[in-house]
Amino acid sequence: MTTVIYPGTFDPITNGHLDIIERSAVLFSKVFVAIAASPSKKPLFDLDTRVKIAQQAVAHLPNVEVFGFADLLAKVVQEKHIHAIIRGVRTTTDFEYELQLASLNRLLTKNENGQGVESLFFPPSEKWAFVSSTIVREIHLHGGDVSELVPQAVLQAMKDPIEK
Repeated sequence: MTTVIYPGTFDPITNGHLDIIERSAVLFSKVFVAIAASPSKKPLFDLDTRVKIAQQAVAHLPNVEVFGFADLLAKVVQEKHIHAIIRGVRTTTDFEYELQLASLNRLLTKNENGQGVESLFFPPSEKWAFVSSTIVREIHLHGGDVSELVPQAVLQAMKDPIEK
């Protein structure tokens, strides 16, 4: 059984994220979607809401499990016996940053054999290459229509001010 983790803030989860999750679910036995608390980013949705939204968005994928975390990703990787970290990479800037994180995560998860967790970089499908949570938040905060960019669960949460 190959278990992978797709970590991120997912504020909010987008159709680009969902595309990577669906592609991962085809390739791997178990996919964890790990939603980081990330309080320094001042997220639009609190952690519990982001977890609920993501759970609704991936409900059609039986081998995908969503949870929130506030710890170091390396600790989560070790606790859940993760084989690889999935990361979406849209640009060369993303790649350079993710390459640094991959090296750090490999070092922080090194076992007695000197091996640490690997990172797998997924390019976006062309349809979603321009979509980011930041762009979705900006469009939403300025009253724009994000209905083609996010799963239905996100749209519902954006309409419900109590959930924010």
